[in-house]
Amino acid sequence: MVRRDRVDGVEYARRVNAAADLVEAGVPIAAAAHTMASRYGVSVRQARRYVEQAMATGRIQVPETSVVFTVKLPGSLAGQVRAHAREMDATISAVVARALAEFLDRDAPEGRAGR
Repeated sequence: MVRRDRVDGVEYARRVNAAADLVEAGVPIAAAAHTMASRYGVSVRQARRYVEQAMATGRIQVPETSVVFTVKLPGSLAGQVRAHAREMDATISAVVARALAEFLDRDAPEGRAGR
């Protein structure tokens, strides 16, 4: 049995979308699972999960990869961000990304998204 660590969201989406390609091409479930297992070096059982996900939802959006973006903030603001992240049970990165996206969308010129 092949055992690997979990894949990230990008790789998961790619695998589900590859399974969706097989399903859309009319490949039977068992054959699609064997193809996926061989292609990605996972167990047939795990491959079948990708196929079942593809059948249930179809293609899924591949999330954008994250990059490190270092900024300096006043200590008090950094503390507020940390506290807010704890209150929301979210990561600091998620809180900052959401805040920046909302700010850029709000201040974007009419008809042009800030992102």
